[in-house]
Amino acid sequence: MSPASPSSRATRPRRSPRFLKPALAVIALALVAGGAWWWQGSRASTGEGPWRTAPVERGDIRVAISATGTLSATSTVIVGSQISGQVTDVLVDFNDTVEAGQVIARIDPSTYQAQIDQGNAQVLSARASLAQAEAALRNAELDHRRKSDLGNTQLVARADVDLSRAALDQARAQRDAARAQIAQQTASTRTSQVNLERTVIRSPVDGVVLVRNIEPGQTVAASLQAPELFTIAEDLSKMQIQLEVDEADIGQVEVGQGVSFSVDAFPDRQFRGEVAQVRLSATNTNNVITYPVVVSVDNSDRTLLPGLTVNAEIEVSRRDGVLKVSNAALRYKPSDAQLAASQGPGPRAGGGSGVADDLAKAAQALEPTAQQQSAFDEALAAIRERMAARQAAAPAPGAGGGMFGGPGMRVVTSGGGDMAAQIRQRMLQRYQQDFAAFRATLDDNQRAQWDRALNATVGARRAPLYRLVDGQPQAVMVRVGASDGSATEIAGAVQEGDLVITGERAAP
Repeated sequence: MSPASPSSRATRPRRSPRFLKPALAVIALALVAGGAWWWQGSRASTGEGPWRTAPVERGDIRVAISATGTLSATSTVIVGSQISGQVTDVLVDFNDTVEAGQVIARIDPSTYQAQIDQGNAQVLSARASLAQAEAALRNAELDHRRKSDLGNTQLVARADVDLSRAALDQARAQRDAARAQIAQQTASTRTSQVNLERTVIRSPVDGVVLVRNIEPGQTVAASLQAPELFTIAEDLSKMQIQLEVDEADIGQVEVGQGVSFSVDAFPDRQFRGEVAQVRLSATNTNNVITYPVVVSVDNSDRTLLPGLTVNAEIEVSRRDGVLKVSNAALRYKPSDAQLAASQGPGPRAGGGSGVADDLAKAAQALEPTAQQQSAFDEALAAIRERMAARQAAAPAPGAGGGMFGGPGMRVVTSGGGDMAAQIRQRMLQRYQQDFAAFRATLDDNQRAQWDRALNATVGARRAPLYRLVDGQPQAVMVRVGASDGSATEIAGAVQEGDLVITGERAAP
């Protein structure tokens, strides 16, 4: 039998080692186990456990309202014609700069010149009639005087004297009618003269021609309304934007607030403006209520053009260098079972509304005397004692009530705004009673400052946060300020770098 050829030996498959597949399986299991051990260790080292957390940070919060609008000149004048006729000359074009009183167009004046000539002739005719009437009046006066003298001597009949008096009155009436005819014809001529002057169209203001609606040879008819010939922007170095702001946001808009905006014509530039007017004329479009907000814009470089569409943001609030936290932390609330298992009654002990601390800071800002400080400390000590007794008697989480307790207040976790307003009003009244003796020791300026601080502190919105302390949630009540939609300003028993719970991790 002949030996196998080299080609047949090369194509024969090689057998895999017997233990290769089991070894690969063991290695894979070891890698999975090692990864799981590392993941569990990393979670344990961070102390987060089953919680997702975010740190309390210090930074800036900018609250803005978005709106759209259109750029326009601050003052735009529409130039029309009060008379009808054919346009003979148009002396300006689009974008031309004009001055007040400058001639910008002319209308054929021949018709009105003819009316003036006709009126002047009628005035001359009326004056001739007046001269005739005055001559007849003088004759009537002489005739009446002669007959009156003869009547006194009984040389003429009394009827002739009466007829002469009637002729005198008629002559006077004809003279007055002639004078009135002169005044009428003079006024008619003056009207024609005014219309003749109106054939010359002048610019009423200094500005720039935005629109030109006429051409030489065109006939304008002003029988029903004045035709619009030109539109002139008075000053393009000052422009305005009319924004349409939704009714839900209009309460935050005030005159003087800054506005940043962009236009599609210059996508790489950001422009600035200022709220100049919040108008009360609401507009209803498909059951959507909006209010016009006028924004003044400095356009000294003449970059912006009338009619551009604007995407604007009205900066209604800005807080720099404040403590802020993710909004998810304010929305998170662990179950009562989780709180009971981790802390029992602990969340209430770790919480607090911060009202007492805020009022203590407000009192220090008054620079109180020793007597005033003593009165404040007595009132604050009484409040703390009462709150401690109330906390001791409060039910544990899960026992009902739907309230989050804290020194000096209770915040309803569900319900309408009317209930929250009533609670704040009752709190304000109670604090006013508690600090009545302290307030009586203040002078007028201190009293006014204290009243403002008390109203602001009690009226502030507050919400619970859950800090992660030693791997367990601990509730704390904080004062809530401005929010930009992703983060919210807070103040209270928290510090920069504290970890707050934003959610729970999925079970492995």
